[in-house]
Amino acid sequence: MKYREPLYRPPSEADSLIFQVAYGCPHNTCSFCPMYKGTKYYERPLKDILKDIKEMASGDPYISRIFLGDGDALFLSFPKLEAIFDSLNKNFTKLARISIYANASSILSKTEKQLKWLKDNKLFTLYMGLESGDDTILEKVKKNENSSDMVRAVELAQNCGVRMSVMVLIGLGGSRYSYQHSLKTAEAVNKMNPRFLAALRFINPPDNKVYDNYNPVSEYDAVVELRNFIENLNLKNTVFRANHASNPVPIAARFPKDKRRLLNELEFMLKNNNLNKENTGYIPYWL
Repeated sequence: MKYREPLYRPPSEADSLIFQVAYGCPHNTCSFCPMYKGTKYYERPLKDILKDIKEMASGDPYISRIFLGDGDALFLSFPKLEAIFDSLNKNFTKLARISIYANASSILSKTEKQLKWLKDNKLFTLYMGLESGDDTILEKVKKNENSSDMVRAVELAQNCGVRMSVMVLIGLGGSRYSYQHSLKTAEAVNKMNPRFLAALRFINPPDNKVYDNYNPVSEYDAVVELRNFIENLNLKNTVFRANHASNPVPIAARFPKDKRRLLNELEFMLKNNNLNKENTGYIPYWL
């Protein structure tokens, strides 16, 4: 099986076998995301996907974890997904989980019956980028989805038994919208109550225009924004990660029991004068 670059997967899918059922992203309008900007969206023919599945299973039928790429595999029609899931389950005898990137619009395009069928056939986790709970920011960055639809999508999937992993971007609102970004995003996440939550610091690629007059937050203010976000979270049984290399302060916890510990850690970091208050500090552009 040959992969076509660029190829992305969530960090937690590092041990999963990846099948590219499509190339690129069917939406690809977000100004903050450079991942598939040079790739024209293309859905691979079903016969080619099924051929890849059989070939890989002939070499190792005991693979247990599979990730379907690229940017939003749930965008595929349900009959096509049904055929792919059927083949994966038949060919990989120890299959335990199938995970996918998904936008809210793709989740909402599926019925409750269809999502439950996918779940019963090993759909394990859907990874969705909320980015921000502030519709003003979402419009500015051309997300083409609003916070209420994303909340509905997470609720629908989780009601069907599918685990949701939701990602937010610290600093996406820039210095102007930092405070309202943190509050509105916490508000949306509280309504979702996702099983998994990840916070990454937004790193703007060189020469990329996020929106007019976007001014990035300093390293210090990114941690202030993260603290404000966490302070306003009221979650039940959510695993939280902000330990990506982009984050100035790597933290991990489980809500609600670790909330106070996280806030204490962030307050300590804000008081020790090690964070840059003038600019973004070290930026790992290699990410």
